[in-house]
Amino acid sequence: MKKLFVLLAAALLLAPVSSMAAWAPSGDVNVIVAYKAGSGTDTGARILASEAEKNIGRTLVINNLPGADGKIGWTQLVNAKPDGQTIGFINLPTFTTLAIQPDSTFSVADVVPIANHLSETGVVAVKADSPIKSLKDLVAACKEKPTMRASTNGVEASNHTAAQLLAKSAGFDYKAIPYGGTADQLLALRQGEVDFTCAKVADVAPLIKGDKPELRVLGVFSEERLPEMPDVPTLKEEGFYDKWYGAARGLVAPRGTPQEIIDFYVEAFRKTMQDPKNIEAHKKAGLNLDFKDNKQYADLIAEQENFCRDTVSKLYSK
Repeated sequence: MKKLFVLLAAALLLAPVSSMAAWAPSGDVNVIVAYKAGSGTDTGARILASEAEKNIGRTLVINNLPGADGKIGWTQLVNAKPDGQTIGFINLPTFTTLAIQPDSTFSVADVVPIANHLSETGVVAVKADSPIKSLKDLVAACKEKPTMRASTNGVEASNHTAAQLLAKSAGFDYKAIPYGGTADQLLALRQGEVDFTCAKVADVAPLIKGDKPELRVLGVFSEERLPEMPDVPTLKEEGFYDKWYGAARGLVAPRGTPQEIIDFYVEAFRKTMQDPKNIEAHKKAGLNLDFKDNKQYADLIAEQENFCRDTVSKLYSK
């Protein structure tokens, strides 16, 4: 028996280190965000990263790579070494909309899902002092003046698609003005450069509160009114687009990332997003946590890819 124990001990000493311990990052983790600092994606990413570090055991360094509607950051993400030291956020449906373009520098197959982070409902908004008081006012104004301007977060990006869904369902034309991201498109509205915009609940939340709100929400892209905006009608109620529309923001890794690395991050972010402290931090920021593991997130990405092929592509056809 003593000889058997000696042999077992020797075998353990000779075993490769990788078989004795689960994978963990060897240094700071680079987290690519394809939008500028201060954007809705960036805000959520920084809250999550800060809370996740205790479960990952390393510092998560947010790397903002804005530009070209997300293409710059996402191109760098898919070309990163698949060693677990670089992961990043993608935004649906913008990512899938761009991925199916003939000249795209990336495809859906170039990323490996880790976890969904947030799901945000779309909204239609105007300046707080706008003479437009309702969705029907906005539709009437656009029908009377087809040159009404709407800021977007990029050509055919998520908020541009929201404006198209509203315009097509209501039967009006407008002029879309693309900006570098949601933060810039909202600034354009606040400064009076455009007449209206479409964004997400979390993006406008800080701008509709207080004694002197800067924006007014006219409607939400939902089948039912939102608990946080009970007085705001849905587009469906007003006779326009009758389905939910919004954005999902989640984490992915470059194609080729080993499964053990994906498993590590799935569990780390699961623990983080189920932590009461993290839940409260997101709630205070007006962010709607919506954890989905890698398999559920893969289904969502596939669903959004189909939505972009079957619905979004028709919104922009001449």
